[in-house]
Amino acid sequence: MSASRKLATAAALTSALAGCSGIDAGQARTCRSIIPALNPAQAAFIIRRTAPLARGEGVHIDYRASGPEGPPHERYLECRFAAGSLASPDRGSLVGVRTEEGPMGELRLRLLRRFWLDREGAAADPEPVPGASLSLEVPRGLAVGLQHAVFALPSVSIYAMLAAAYSLVYGLVGRINLAFGELAAASGYAAFLGFAIAGSALGVGVPLAVALMLALAAAIAYGVASGRFVFAPLMGQTGQRVLIGTIGLALVLQEGLRLAQGSRLKWVQPILNAPRAVVRAGDFVVTVTPMALIAAGLCLSAVLALLALMRWSRFGRAWRACADDARAAELFGVDRGRVLLETFALASVLAGLAGYVMTVYYGTLGYAGGIVLGLKALLAAVAGGIGSVSGAFLGGLLLGSAEALWSALFPIELRDLAIFVMLVVLLVVRPRGLLGLAEPLPRRP
Repeated sequence: MSASRKLATAAALTSALAGCSGIDAGQARTCRSIIPALNPAQAAFIIRRTAPLARGEGVHIDYRASGPEGPPHERYLECRFAAGSLASPDRGSLVGVRTEEGPMGELRLRLLRRFWLDREGAAADPEPVPGASLSLEVPRGLAVGLQHAVFALPSVSIYAMLAAAYSLVYGLVGRINLAFGELAAASGYAAFLGFAIAGSALGVGVPLAVALMLALAAAIAYGVASGRFVFAPLMGQTGQRVLIGTIGLALVLQEGLRLAQGSRLKWVQPILNAPRAVVRAGDFVVTVTPMALIAAGLCLSAVLALLALMRWSRFGRAWRACADDARAAELFGVDRGRVLLETFALASVLAGLAGYVMTVYYGTLGYAGGIVLGLKALLAAVAGGIGSVSGAFLGGLLLGSAEALWSALFPIELRDLAIFVMLVVLLVVRPRGLLGLAEPLPRRP
C-alpha cells in the first residue's frame, strides 16, 4: 500500500463533507458521461477533481486519460446547464461544453446530446462513484463489512439519541415517557419548515443550520411543556397513571401534527447525498454520503457532551442525587422540580436531534412515524439498561447494527419481527439490560 494511496483515501474522506456541498450530483454525472465521447475508445480515465463553476451554473472536472499507446494526458471538462424555474422544461439541460481545446460548437453539442447522452446516459459514466479509482484496496470481506457498518450509521445515531432521552427521564423519576417518538416527529416537521424557509438559494449550510435550530426549538418547547403540565402533576401517582398520561400526550401530539401538517408525507430535497468512495475491493466500492457522516458526527457529539455533562457539571450531580434519593437531595437544597424540567429539556434536545437526522437523511418523518421509532428506541434503552445513559447509547448501537446485519443477510420484511424477538431474548437473559447492573435503580417517590 503506497503512501499516495493512503493520502488519496484520506482526501476522499475529508472531501466527503467539504468538497461536494455546491455540486449537483446529477450534473456531475452527466458531465462525466461525456468524457468517453471525447477520447479514444480504449482509453481509461481517472477523475482528479470535481468542482462547481464560479456562478453555480455547472461543474468543472479535471481528469487523466490514458490510451493504449502513448503517455497519459491531463485534461479538463466544463459543463454548463440551463437555469430557469423549477417548472421550466429546459431546466438542468446541458447548454455548453468546454475543454482545453476550447468551447464545443452548437452543432457538435446537439449531436452529443442526441446520439450520445440520450442513448448511453449514465452507462457512459467512467466513474459512477467519485474517487473510486484512487481509493485504497482492501480484502473483499473487510470491504463488505465496512459498507454495512456505514449503512448502519444513521439508524444507530437516531436510536442512540432517542434511547438516551428515555433513560434520562426514567433514571431520574423511574417513569417512562412514551411520547418521545412523537416529539421526534414534531422536530422532523420543524426541520422541514426550516428547509422551506431557507430555500436552496443560500447553499447547503444555511438551510441545514436553520432546520436544526427550528427542530431543537420545537423539541424543547414541546418537551418542557409536557414535563411541566403532564409529567410533573403525575409524579405522585402510580406508574400506570403516568403511562396512561404519556400515551394520551403521544396521541395529542400525533393528531396535532396530522391536523396541522396534513396526512401526506412531506419530503425534503436530497442534500449531501452524493456517494463518495472510501475503499474498494476489486469492483466493489465502499461508499459513504456526507449526510451519513453528519448524522454520525451529531450522535458522537451528543454522546460526548451528554456524558461529560452528567459526570462533571452541577446539573449532573443534582440529577444523580435526585435519582438516588429525591427526598435527601431536597434536604440538601436541590430543587427537584427544576432538575425535572432541565432533564426534560435535555431529553427533548436528544429527541429533536433524532427527528432532525431522520428528516435530513431519509427525507421525511411522517406524523405516524413516531410510534414505531419511539418503541424501538425504548426497547434499545431497556436492552442497554434503562436508567443508564451510557447503556442507552450502547442499546442504540446494538439495535442499529442488528437492523443493518439482518437487512444484509435475511428478508427485510421480517426484520422488525426478528429485532423484537432478539430484544425479548436479551431481556430474558439479562432482565436489567447490558449495563443495568452498574446503575442504581431510581427510587420511587
